[in-house]
Parts: sequence; C-alpha cells; structure tokens
Amino acid sequence: MFKNFIKIAYRNLFRSKGFTVINITGLAIGMAATMLIVLLIRHELSYDQFHANKNRIYEVWSRVNFNGKISCWNSVSDPLGPALKNDLPEIEAMARLKLGVTNLLSAGEKKLTKTGYIADSGFLKIFSFPLLEGDVSTALRDKFSVVLTERTSKSLFGKEDALGKIIRVGDRDYVTVTGILKDPPSNTKFDFDYLLPWSYLTYGPGQDLEWGANSTTTEVLLKPNVNIAAVQAKIKNLREKYDEDSRKVDWQLFLYPLDRWHLYSSFTDGREDGGGLIMYIRLFGIIAGFILLIACINFMNLSTARSEKRAKEVGIRKVVGAQRSALVVQFIGESALLALLAGVLALVIVELSLPAYNDLIHEKLFIDARSPYTWIAFVGFILFVGILAGSYPAFFLSSFRPGVVLKGTFKKAGALLTPRKVLVVLQFTFAILLIIGTIVIKQEIDYARDRNTGYTKDQLVYQFMTGDISKNYPLIKQALLTSGVANAVTRTNSPLTEVWANGGGQDWEGKDANDQTQFDRFLEDEGLGVTAGLQFVQGRDLDLERYPTDSTGMVINESALKAMRFKNPIGQKVGDLGVDWHIVGVVRDFILGSPYEPIKPLIICGAKSKFMTFYTLLIKVNGATSMEKNLAQMQAIFKKYNPDYPFDPKFVDQEYARKFADEQLQGTLAALFAGLTIFISCLGLFGLATYMAESRIKEIGIRKVLGASVAGITALLSKDFVSLVIISFLIAAPIA
Repeated sequence: MFKNFIKIAYRNLFRSKGFTVINITGLAIGMAATMLIVLLIRHELSYDQFHANKNRIYEVWSRVNFNGKISCWNSVSDPLGPALKNDLPEIEAMARLKLGVTNLLSAGEKKLTKTGYIADSGFLKIFSFPLLEGDVSTALRDKFSVVLTERTSKSLFGKEDALGKIIRVGDRDYVTVTGILKDPPSNTKFDFDYLLPWSYLTYGPGQDLEWGANSTTTEVLLKPNVNIAAVQAKIKNLREKYDEDSRKVDWQLFLYPLDRWHLYSSFTDGREDGGGLIMYIRLFGIIAGFILLIACINFMNLSTARSEKRAKEVGIRKVVGAQRSALVVQFIGESALLALLAGVLALVIVELSLPAYNDLIHEKLFIDARSPYTWIAFVGFILFVGILAGSYPAFFLSSFRPGVVLKGTFKKAGALLTPRKVLVVLQFTFAILLIIGTIVIKQEIDYARDRNTGYTKDQLVYQFMTGDISKNYPLIKQALLTSGVANAVTRTNSPLTEVWANGGGQDWEGKDANDQTQFDRFLEDEGLGVTAGLQFVQGRDLDLERYPTDSTGMVINESALKAMRFKNPIGQKVGDLGVDWHIVGVVRDFILGSPYEPIKPLIICGAKSKFMTFYTLLIKVNGATSMEKNLAQMQAIFKKYNPDYPFDPKFVDQEYARKFADEQLQGTLAALFAGLTIFISCLGLFGLATYMAESRIKEIGIRKVLGASVAGITALLSKDFVSLVIISFLIAAPIA
C-alpha cells in the first residue's frame, strides 16, 4: 500500500512538472526565509543561557521617582556591592564591573589596544566563563594581576604559554597573567578582552567610592532555594541606610533576573513596557509565520486549481471501494513528499545565504548539523509544512462525489466567493501589511535622522585621550592649530554623540524644594561652541584665556533654562557636585543622546569639575584640505606626543549614524522578508494564471480568431486577480 502511494505521488508530481517546480520553489523560499528568521530568534533567545547558575543570577537596578516620573537603569554606586554582601546572607557571590575600560597592553615589542572589564573576583564564580588555565578563586585576587581571553593571549604571546608572564597595562603598571579565559561566545552581553581585579581601581585615577555616583554594574548570585520576593523586600530601601541624599527621593533598588536582561530591559514609569528586543523578536516571529503561511496558501491554491485533473481519479477510486480517509492520507502524503523536496532545497538556500545574512545582521549563525535535535526539528518542520499545506487540498479533493465527478458536472462555475479567492486575498493582505510596516519603519528612521542635531557633524573628529595625550594636550592642541590641520580643538568628558554622566541634586536660587529634575552632564575645557558649531542664544562660550574664572563657568541648554526658570540666566549660580558654577551662556538645544527621544536639560561644566574627567579630544578639521592629508598630519602629531598608543580617530558623523544601525537593520530585514513574501505570492498567482490560461486555451483561440487583441485577452485573464489584490489592499491598509 505504501509503495503504491509513493508511486502515485511520484507520477502526479512529475506529470505536471511546471506546477511541481512552482510549488517546490514557493515552498522552499518560504521555508528558507522561515529558517533564517528562526535561526536569528533562537540566537537572541539563547543570550547568556549557557551559565550554569543562570536561574540564580541577578543584576542590581535602580528605580527612582523624579518629579512623579519613575526611571529605571542598571547602574549603581561602587559601595553598594560590599553592602549587599554584608547585609544580605541570601547572596552567595557579588561582582562589581567597570565596563569598556580601554588600555594599551604591552608584552615585549608587542603592543595592543584592548577593551576589558575591571571586576570583583566573584565575576568568575557567578558566570560560566571557564578558565583554560589558572584558578578561579585566586585569578583576580592580587591588585597587579590580569586574566586574558584566549584570543588576547594569542595576540600577545602567540603559541607561548602566557600564564605567569608579565605584561604592561598603559604606561605605568606591570601585571602578572594569572588566568587564560575561554573566549566569550557571541550570545552574551559581556564582551571583553581582559579582566583586571577590582582592587586595581585603588591604584591611580578611577577610584570612586561615593554613593552619589552611579556608574557601576553589579551582579549577584543568590544561594539555592532563596525566596526572591523576600530578598527584593530587603534590598528595596537598602541604599537609604547608607546614603542620606537618597532619602530625599524615592530611590529603590531591585534585582533583575538574567533571563530578562537581553530581551526585556525596557522600562516606562518603573515597569517593563514590552518595548525591548522582545518586541522585534515577536515581530519577526509573526513575519516568519506569515511567510510560511503564504507559501502554504500557494500550495493550496495550485492544488485545488488542478482539482479537475484529479477529480476522475478520486471518483474511480471511490467507486472501487477507496475510503475517504485513505484518500486524505494519500494527498497529505503527496504534500509531505513535496515538502520534503522543498525542505532539502530550503536547506541549500539557507546554507548559501548564511554568509551574506551573517554579514547583514553582524552575527555568526549556523545550522548545527551534528546535533540530533537539529534533524528532529527539521523532520518536524517538514511534517508540519506538509500537513499545513496539504490538509485543505486533501479534504477538498477527497470530498468529491463519484456520480457528480464522473459526469463532469462537479464544478460551480462563476462562484462569487470561493475558498481559492479567500486564500488569495488573505495571502496578499499579509504581504501588503509587511510592505506598509516596512515603509513606516523607514519613515521613522528618516524622521529621526533628518532631525536637526543642533551642531555641525561634518569635519568633526575625536580621539580618546589615551597615554600621554592628557599630559601633552597643550602641545598637541598648538601643533594641530599651527599646522593648519584643525580650526578648533577642545577637550570633553565624552564623545559629542553620547551621554556619560547625568543626575540631579543641583541647587540654584529660586529652585522649588520639590524639584527633582535630572540633568545630563557634559564637561568642556573651552571653545566647545566654535569647535562643534553650537548656537548660542544668550551669553558666550567658556574662554579660559580671556576669562580665567571660566574654569568654574557653566553653559546650559534651552531645556535646562526652562527647568531652572531663570529670566536672566547669565551670572546665575548653580551648585553641582561640590562646585559653585556661574552661568556664562545658553546654547540652543542639541542632540547629545538618542535622536528618538526629547532633548533633556543639559549643563556643560568648566574644567574644575571634581567628578568628571576629560576623556576625549574634539577636533574641528580644516575643510580646505583633503581629509586624507589632514589625517596623515594628525597621525604624525599624535605619534610624536603619544608614541606608545595608536592614533584612532572617530568621525562624529559616522558615530551619529550608528545610532540608527539597529533600526536600519530591522527595517532592512523587514523589507527583505516583505520582498520575499511578495515574490512567493506573485509566484502563486503566476501558477494560477498559467493554469487558467491553459484551461481556457480553446476560448482564447476562438477569441483571437474573432479579433480579440493580446491586451484584451490579458486584461480578461488578469481582472479577477487584480480585483483580489485591490480587496487585499483595502483590508490591509487600515489594519496596518
């Protein structure tokens, strides 16, 4: 019986080769697109799920009420970690992290600029980043120790054993390699080339033990079988025990579980809002479902369209005793065989597409052919598609009555509403929904990108102040200006495209006692206005040469002026972080953070800040000379005054464009899959149109003999499909 089923299926598939090719191609493309999306979703869902203690790992977050608006973020103060370990016996291990610490690592003549973390020793106990060499309990114990990742070790020492070797960090410290760490996988939020112990912070600049500064990520590992609700209650107001200032506001702490870090960490008014990465995961999951459904609808339409050719077969088999259930199994079996062929072709398409797909999404996705679960999932996928695509045709064809079929009168001609028309409308409704969604995403990106930044991005370059740049800044600035390479130079605490400091607690005359406004903080040396092209609406920029007291000067933006409610801001005093600043100027609002958010109140402080340091050197390059020539001269200047570190300029316009990278990627993926959806839909329409033309070939011949034009016949055959597409648009547009 089974052999007979296979033989019949084989003959039917190859009897109509054109329709078989269209069916397999449509299904294969739909299945391949679905596989690619599923690979991406699986990768995103797997973030940090490899840690052995993942169910007991939490991150400490702040939840603070400022002027009735509750904000949440994942950074806390340095002393909180030890306080947690001391006050909460439920905590098994704690680790504080300073992220993104860039240093020059030197081993003999080999010099590399690498980015790593400064971490408590508990980091290696909490997370499953295995040491290939070294001891987890001692690797980060000594102040002058370092743990290198495998790739960093190979870059510095080649094939030599790096354990116990001495390397230089920056230009001042020699540390011993106490561990070699297996390279972190791509599906983790942690990305580092080395680890320095937390005690390293007590040596040289960078130590910050103030409760008022919130710039540290803190992770904890709870003991087994701990009541998390009880721990949350204990930690909620722990900060108030040690920090008087936090008692003035509703400052709470909470533990955020590891399994929500990557996908869900988006908050509105103190609660998860569902707007994190999970929103896009769900969106692309829906797109994958649409694509697969549309591919299956193609199969259904083409199978039912050819029902006339299978009708007599069904009638004769029923006459000779075939049960309807046997016919259903036969037709679903044919669908499964076709789905198997399409699945194999889809695998080939996916393997060929993966390199370009990985380049597009900046990941390293792959199909794990060695895992039995992969093949179990593949077989399940084939069966699912075969049953989904073949169920309607199977029940439709097996429902034919022998008497009616054998007389040739089973068709209902000219029916106003048929299942096939419904399926075509459904198919194109999904496709049009995706197209409209893609257009909206593009419009959102264009709107944000075309928004006036408030400063001039062109010819603006910054360099992080590594090595001897701080010490030789006056010489470097003079060399850049006198050589004609730069029109203006200044120092700032962060790049012009990022917010590295913010907070409240400022004091000024007339401030409401209940005012809890949070300000973005920026630090400049002098001349930021002319360097970045800021527009002053009142007063002037900081100028230390003409006004030496500008080291305690402050420039505010228009949003800050509204928050402070000064009628005449110039000369007003503002207390912040232990310094009494005097306002010298007001600049027009400019975008320092996200272009998708309203501009926040900003204070730009002078050089006398106690808690902010100059980390970047901002250069307005001379546009009269080619950028290539300017960069060559700049490199020579930095090589002279900072020989141990590479010259690594960042272009402000390019860094600003990176703010749109995620949205552009999502838009590109949506457009790509929407295009595939349209292609699959049109492929199905092509098959239906081809079959219609084939079935009406005598009618077409007679019409041409009677004088009908090709255009007229084309319009005759196309009008039904065009009307269905128009109906689809009328349904999809208001839904979208």
